[in-house]
Amino acid sequence: MKSLANRVALVTGGAGGIGSAVCEELAAFGAAVVVGYRNSREPAEALVARLPQSSLPHAALRAPVTDSVALSELAAEVDRRYGRCDILVNCAGTTRFVPHARLDELDDALIDEILATNVRGPFAAVRALYPLMRRGGDALVVNISSIAAVTAMGSNVMYCASKAALDNMTKSLARALAPEIRVVSVSPGLVDTEFVRKMDQAWRDEQAARTPLKRLAAPQEIARAVVAMATSLTFATGVIIPIDGGRPLG
Repeated sequence: MKSLANRVALVTGGAGGIGSAVCEELAAFGAAVVVGYRNSREPAEALVARLPQSSLPHAALRAPVTDSVALSELAAEVDRRYGRCDILVNCAGTTRFVPHARLDELDDALIDEILATNVRGPFAAVRALYPLMRRGGDALVVNISSIAAVTAMGSNVMYCASKAALDNMTKSLARALAPEIRVVSVSPGLVDTEFVRKMDQAWRDEQAARTPLKRLAAPQEIARAVVAMATSLTFATGVIIPIDGGRPLG
């Protein structure tokens, strides 16, 4: 696995459960990491402070993916600080648990929030950063998706639809941005984040029991898949990589 020294990686939602693990793994391989956040400035700065040092400094920068103007400003700041962006990980996302049959509870405001964050947000981040990413001629976008895109089982109907749209967009962008930029999706099953640990223990145990490997994914396992796309699987683009413990087989 090649080193990521002198490479710059931006992770939206970088202070979250999966995002922070991605930042830590990228930094461990030598990348300079920009921890993108919306409101979590203090956790993002604390994460930056504990990342292993690289040849270039890490940073915590505001990256609200639903604000295209702010993303353009972010791209300009990354350009000013580093003059490059080699890896973009679209990890920012949102959802809320709504039983699929309760259609009235999935109101328009929640639908709009999910689609704006989970679909428009990753596209807007790529749109803002791809001119900078093209400069190096060997850049990578990783979209953090979900097996809900395929199974249609997830926190709510629109969340599942948003991840299906994200996977489709991954393929379209991979075709459009090649050969300078590769685009892939990493598609986890249920991940043992703080968000999931707040759920009922019996429910969590049931989800693990339904998974052939009989456990949930650790955030670090998702992060390692991201690093693998950057360091080893360098001829892959337009693909969806499931990290799900075989859950669709259950």
